[in-house]
Amino acid sequence: MAPPVLEVAQAIAVEGKKGAKGEVKWLKHYSLAQSILVVGDGDFSFSRSLATAFGSGENLVATSLDSYGYLRIMYSHAESNVTSLKKMGATVLHDVDATEMKSHAHHALNRFDRIVFNFPHAGFTGRETTSNMVNSHKKLVMACFRSASSLLRPDGEIHVTHRTGHPYYRWEIEQLASESALVMFEKDFFWKYDYPGYNQKRGSGLRCDKDFPIDGSCTFKFRMERKVDESASIPLAAALDLMKLEAVTSSA
Repeated sequence: MAPPVLEVAQAIAVEGKKGAKGEVKWLKHYSLAQSILVVGDGDFSFSRSLATAFGSGENLVATSLDSYGYLRIMYSHAESNVTSLKKMGATVLHDVDATEMKSHAHHALNRFDRIVFNFPHAGFTGRETTSNMVNSHKKLVMACFRSASSLLRPDGEIHVTHRTGHPYYRWEIEQLASESALVMFEKDFFWKYDYPGYNQKRGSGLRCDKDFPIDGSCTFKFRMERKVDESASIPLAAALDLMKLEAVTSSA
């Protein structure tokens, strides 16, 4: 019998009338119709939440940095999450480095509508407040943006969920994204209970299977910078003259 929290996910609202032909199921920012790549998913609970809500994992690729064997040791629910994802048709990949996604054999032939990375972290090698740790995290995120940007479809988006308090604001997520010609167009408050069954994991050390506080976190949404064709734009003076001409013509 499925855990109650997963049963709730199956009851997520559907866009359009219930039972209507061609309905598209949504969970917060994501839908069954989108091709979604989830990066560094810990115990795969976020990906499972999406697939359960959609009723399918057909367009979902879920990845982790760790090997399957290591995941089974680290996370108590990783094995069951992976099994469920595969049963629902999702692609599950292990040993995927988020900084080198574009070189992975599977990704070479695929492009995505949404690339999702929740709470990127470079590992615990010091106190979070030290400059060395902050720079280590920034280096990771910058490399992830660079790799992920090459895997987007023309109107695709990269979503990074990140804590916004001290010292995390020092990561300067928007600036890092700009280095890969990405611009932030929206920032939404992140509420984990929007994703039934999702549990953020520390992912390192003896407490790797424990969660961590994520109060005040936000999902930063980025897309490729759109270049404006200045030659196609009308100068302001010419536009005003055109408006005056139209006004005179209409009053005649």
